[in-house]
Amino acid sequence: MKNSSSPSRKLRIAVLFGGRSGEHDVSLMSARSVLAALDPEKYEVTQVGITRDGEWFHGENTLESFAQGDMQNLNRIVLPQEPLHSAIYQLKITNHGQALEKLADIDVFFPVLHGPFGEDGTLQGLLELADVAYVGAGVAGSSVGMDKGIFKDVMRANGIPIVDSILVLRSEIENDINAVIEQTEKMGAYPFFAKPANLGSSVGISKCNSRSDLGEGLMEAARYDRRVVIERGVGNVREVEVSVLGNEDPQTSVCGEVLPSREFYSYESKYIDGTSGLIIPSQLPAEVTDRIRDYAVRAYKAIDCAGMARADFFFDNDTNQIYLNELNTLPGFTSISMYPKLWQASGLSYPKLVDRLIELALERKSQRDHTEHRRAA
Repeated sequence: MKNSSSPSRKLRIAVLFGGRSGEHDVSLMSARSVLAALDPEKYEVTQVGITRDGEWFHGENTLESFAQGDMQNLNRIVLPQEPLHSAIYQLKITNHGQALEKLADIDVFFPVLHGPFGEDGTLQGLLELADVAYVGAGVAGSSVGMDKGIFKDVMRANGIPIVDSILVLRSEIENDINAVIEQTEKMGAYPFFAKPANLGSSVGISKCNSRSDLGEGLMEAARYDRRVVIERGVGNVREVEVSVLGNEDPQTSVCGEVLPSREFYSYESKYIDGTSGLIIPSQLPAEVTDRIRDYAVRAYKAIDCAGMARADFFFDNDTNQIYLNELNTLPGFTSISMYPKLWQASGLSYPKLVDRLIELALERKSQRDHTEHRRAA
């Protein structure tokens, strides 16, 4: 395998953060925690920041520069989109124009990017073209996991229970929002949730308790995506999450419950005020959490996920029905994020979790290297 590590040297890790999505700031928070957890005795770490416009930068204290919005002391870099170049290159200005200069060889790329252009298969496609090892799901798992509309169809096909929903286009909302509202109301009574099909961290999500709320919620969701998912609200629910870790033999953590401080688990309660309560482990009966963990593994395998994911569920207290809400293939890694907290409660510390994700990335790369891409002569 190319770039396999030798016991005599440290593994070279490139941590990618920032990105073009609405979750840029969340990515910076996650990256701060990941960088702090990488053992300098084991790893040589290269920080790579991606701006909101898609420019890649590296330099001294890259993360701090991004947090302050000041890129003046950073250098533009690129990742060659072809095999045999498991490295990052710096763009240098010469008398003859721009030239590429190798900045660092890399063993494993560690994306800490959330949302479009990082978690949706686009970055994964770039890393696949470069034929490098990287943390997390591949192109298919990332794209299906990100797209709420396609994900729900895959779950339905696999017999995994999900909340009733419809998918509409931004053009339908813009051309005849009343028709969309009428179509939504056929699912049942309010409330409904309007969500961008391709976004996370609760960005662009609205709980709609009336027609006027729904109209506003649809317009808000359409700001972030051309496809909008509208879900029927479930009454007396508990929000349950479980972390999944692994490649072909995924394991699950204990389950945890979220106690939202607002009407739902919003962006603000996740990342700004941190006021939502967490119950770890969940107080649900063992037979319920066992079913949730089983659904999580089935969903993980159904989309060919790898590395990690956080599975989010609803449990209806009135009917005892379980609903899978989503599978987040690059979950938050902040100090208050559920994914690492659930593993910590399961006996796997944050640094050990990061180590394991890097091991899984190398394992997945080894599997890809055993795949024939050309017909034998």
